[in-house]
This record gives sequence, C-alpha cells and structure tokens, in this order.
Amino acid sequence: MAFLRSRRVFVGAAILLLGVSATWAFARTHRANDAGLVAVAKHGDFKVLVTTSGELRARKFVQITAPQGAMQAQIYQMKIATLVPEGTLVKQGDVVATLDRSAVAPKLADVTLAVQKAQAAYQQAMLDSTLTLAKAREDIRSQELALEQKKIIKEQSIYEAPSIQRQAEIDYEQADRTLAESKVNYKTQTLQAEAKMSEVDADLSRQKNQLDMVQQVMAGFTITAPSPGMVIYIKQWDGKKLTAGATINAYDNGVATLPDLTQMESVTYINEIDVRKVAVGQPVTISLDADPSKTLVGTVASVANVGEQRPNSDAKVFEVHVNVDKADTALRPGMTTGNAIRTFEDKNATYVPIEAVSSDSGIAVVYKQTGTGIVKQEVETGDMNDDDVIIARGVDAGDGVLLSPPTNHASMRVVRLTATKPVVAPANGDTTLPQKPAPPPPGRAKPPAKSARG
Repeated sequence: MAFLRSRRVFVGAAILLLGVSATWAFARTHRANDAGLVAVAKHGDFKVLVTTSGELRARKFVQITAPQGAMQAQIYQMKIATLVPEGTLVKQGDVVATLDRSAVAPKLADVTLAVQKAQAAYQQAMLDSTLTLAKAREDIRSQELALEQKKIIKEQSIYEAPSIQRQAEIDYEQADRTLAESKVNYKTQTLQAEAKMSEVDADLSRQKNQLDMVQQVMAGFTITAPSPGMVIYIKQWDGKKLTAGATINAYDNGVATLPDLTQMESVTYINEIDVRKVAVGQPVTISLDADPSKTLVGTVASVANVGEQRPNSDAKVFEVHVNVDKADTALRPGMTTGNAIRTFEDKNATYVPIEAVSSDSGIAVVYKQTGTGIVKQEVETGDMNDDDVIIARGVDAGDGVLLSPPTNHASMRVVRLTATKPVVAPANGDTTLPQKPAPPPPGRAKPPAKSARG
C-alpha cells in the first residue's frame, strides 16, 4: 500500500510539473507572438534633415552675350553658327562663338537701300530749294527795277494832264505793293525750304544710324571672351544648353558665362511640404555625385518666397541657394550635388522609430515592454525625421517598444501622462482626463459648510 501511495504521489507531481511547464511555455509563446519586432529607445544626437539634389553654379560670373543693340537694329532672332566646347579655358579676346550672318544680310541690304533713297531725297530737296529761292530772288530784283521805272514815270508826269499823273501814281503804288508781297513770299519760301531740308536731313540721319547699328551688330556676330575663364553655356527655357544651330532672341541674348570658381553654390528645388522647415543660415552637408567620398560644408543662403512649376513635374517647388563655405579646386559648374539641410538638431533627445508610435482616440501611444508585460503608454512626441521621432515624455532611453501593436491592443488600457503619476484609463476606451467639479452658477451662493456639531 505504501508503494502504491508513493507511486500515485510521484505520478501526480509529474503531471503537475508538466502542466506548469506547458502553461509557462504557452504564456511565453503568446507574449513573444504579441511582442513581434521590438526596438530600443535611444538617447543622443537627433537630427531632422531635408535631402534634395542640386546643381553647382558660380555665385559670381562674367556673362558673354550676343551683340548689344540688336533690338534697336530690328534684328530679333540670331542663329548660332559655331561654339567652342563647353569647359574650354579662354583668354580675354578669344573667340567663343560666331553667329550666322546670312539671315541678317537682307536686313543690311534693305537698310543700305533706305540710306541711298534718303540721300537722293536730300539732294533733290536741296536742288528744289535752291532753284525756288533763286527764282524768287530774281523776281524781286525785276520788281525792284520795275518800281524804279514807275517812280521815274510818276516824277515826269507832273507836266502832264491830271489824269495821266493819277495813272502814274497808281502804277507806282501797284509796283511797290507787288515788290513788298514778293519779299514776304520769299521769306516764307525760305522757311519752307529750311523745313523741307530739316525733314529729309532727319530721315537721312535716321537711316544712317540704322545702318550703323546693323553694321555694329553684325560686327559683333563674332563673340569674344571679355575676360579669362572657363566657358559655361547658358541653359534655355527648356533646360537644355545652347548648341550650334540654336536661336538667340534679342530680349534674352545671353550665350555663356565665365564663372568665378572660388565662389560656388548649389541651386536646388524643395517641394512645398518641406520648404516650411528650411530657413536661411541652416547648415548643409553637400555631397558630389562625381566623387561620393567628398563632402562639403554649406549654408542656406536664400529661399524663394514664390513656388514654381518645373518641367516634367506636377508639384510646386521653391528655389533654394546653398553657399559652399570653402573653395575647392575640384568643383565645376554643372556638377550634381546631394544636399542634406539640417533643419533641426537636439543633442540630448530620446527617440524611437516612427513605426513604434500609433494613435488611440487621438492620443499618441507606444506599446512599451515592462517587467510584467506590455503596456499601452501615452507619449508626448516632438520633432521627427524620416526614420525616428522624439519622445519628450513616456519612454526612457533603453526601454523596449513594439514596432506594431499587439493582437489585443484594442482591449488594453492607456497609461496616461500627468504632472505627477500615470493614470490608467478604463478599458472601455475613455481616455479623457478626470475633470474638476464645475463651479456654481453666477449669482448662486455656495452652500454653507457644516459645523463641527453636524
């Protein structure tokens, strides 16, 4: 009997031990399944970066342009005939480009013909004026002689009958009035001749000036470098650089630039979502696609106030200029850059991955591991970057947080944050903080306090 009792005790203990082991194993497996992926809250330097690509340009440069005065010469389109290769190092006076003269040759011929016509008109007007005034002077001289003759006849008529005397006086007066009228007309004709000559002279001067401008513009069809430097061609409206055969208009006659390679900047475009984070003076880390091992230090110099639509893009972007702080002989205009703009930095921050933070009834929560299991902890968040978010309260460095909610997250209570200690919210999902009793309505006295006697 004692043996049987001992055997039963041994079997019962074994069964109990197996049950406890199975229960512990099940609970451990269940917790592991609920935990999923776990991340550890970190503490240290936290940065928010806006990354974008850009292009190197020189902040200062000398511009090479097509001939000035093309618009005044009524030459509105100029075609490029030849260009030196981009990146060519030139000296002052070296030929950079030539323009096609064949399209402007008809204009030169038209202006030359107009000058010739104006010269002929000037000569004709001068001859007409000379002849007209010469004839008028001759008529005046003849009338002066006729008046003198009438005067003699009048003086001799004193010995004649009164009627003959009167006729002589009338003839003399008529000759005198005719002479006076001719002199007045001569002055008028002189003024008319001067006006006509001024008109044809002005037209001749205008045509000559037009011819001079066309000749000067055509003389500038051989474009030279105004100073030494490296030739960088200007981009057209479609983003493509000028090439042989391209057309330049008189309103925008830039051809190339000679950049100052000691003062460079990266020009980039930032979307309208991120541009509100960017401000002048923020530090920038610049990388080069041509040399990924090289990094440069820069500073945001300007941020556009108005957005624009870039080619082949539906989003609005804002132009941002980033100054390269130190000169580098390896930098060349047109190089593609990567710009990491540091918009925020906290060297003493606690942060977790963004995936660890979720929302429960509008409250930011994390699922934090504790010694007794997993709790739904309310957190106060701060700035975030592409990967992590700052936790101001609710999580300490080294705490483990789940990257996805556990299976029973809907029934878990929220551990709320307060100024003193956490408050556990009820399981029905009501996460509102307890409210203070409302004050009595205005005009109603507070009930008197009970006396010590009751």
